[in-house]
Amino acid sequence: MPHDEFRPVYHPAGHDSALRVAVQELRTGRWVSMRDLLAATPDWGLWTQRTQVLATVAAGSDAVQAWRNEEPHSVAATVMHTRVVVERAVRAHREGHPRTQELWRAAWEACQLASSASPADPVPWVCLLALAQLDERQRWDDHRMPPPGPMLSPGPWGLLAEADKRDPCNREAYHRMLQFIYARQPVGPLSEGVNFVQWAASAAPEGSALQALPLYVRVERYRRDRGHEKALDLHWVTEDATRDALRALRIWFDNSAPADRSLLDLNYLAHALWGAQQFDDAARVFEALGPLYTTLPWAYRTRGPGDASLAEELFLRARGRCLPSSSPP
Repeated sequence: MPHDEFRPVYHPAGHDSALRVAVQELRTGRWVSMRDLLAATPDWGLWTQRTQVLATVAAGSDAVQAWRNEEPHSVAATVMHTRVVVERAVRAHREGHPRTQELWRAAWEACQLASSASPADPVPWVCLLALAQLDERQRWDDHRMPPPGPMLSPGPWGLLAEADKRDPCNREAYHRMLQFIYARQPVGPLSEGVNFVQWAASAAPEGSALQALPLYVRVERYRRDRGHEKALDLHWVTEDATRDALRALRIWFDNSAPADRSLLDLNYLAHALWGAQQFDDAARVFEALGPLYTTLPWAYRTRGPGDASLAEELFLRARGRCLPSSSPP
């Protein structure tokens, strides 16, 4: 296929073909494939990822409740119920819905139930971290615990530690912690996020997705600086930006299995390497993406961040610069 005919596609399951089937079934209201997929999920990292994706699809339906009605003693159904009600509470908060407090409390109670039903599972603790961002002023004691390092701020460190104990370096847990830092009111300096991701990445092993966390803070800084357009492109070619991009490539990408890589992380890495003009290295990441992409972070580099077509256009331009004569697999 000629380059100018290629169009990327987004799918929440990414390269996980088994998850893709379950998502498709779930969209039609059928839950059996979801149950069977989760029963065959081999580790907590993949379990966390799959339950998160399934919850984003199931949150708008009663499929998980139908599963619970049919199999009331299923631990997986209990965990998925928690995922769904937490997703609904987070969405309600984002939209300023009047039932946010009610949904928040129901979600918190579901987390307690899930943690009792599946004590070795990191997901209930990841869900509590997701709910922590609703407590923007850190009124809950659990959300202003002393930090484990001198350059870090108080926050839900106990919740992160519980998730980490069950699945060390759980990707979603650390991203939820970063979201909490961003959500705090009054808004703290971006240096708090920088300190957190540097702390997290420094303790993470090779191949861990936490090595890509600094790329997210760099994009957040760029997003907050919008309006200073003339200086923005220089943001990506500084020595620090190039170092972060190459470090993520060499320590995460080069040491991780393709099946373990998040579609979003791949897009952030391709974007960072392209922005740093490391085109040959970016080409390897675009090849790993194949036909898939995500609108973020590309949308932030366009004149209309809410316009997905502009994000796709920029993705294609970057991909074409790095793979000028390529055709998708």
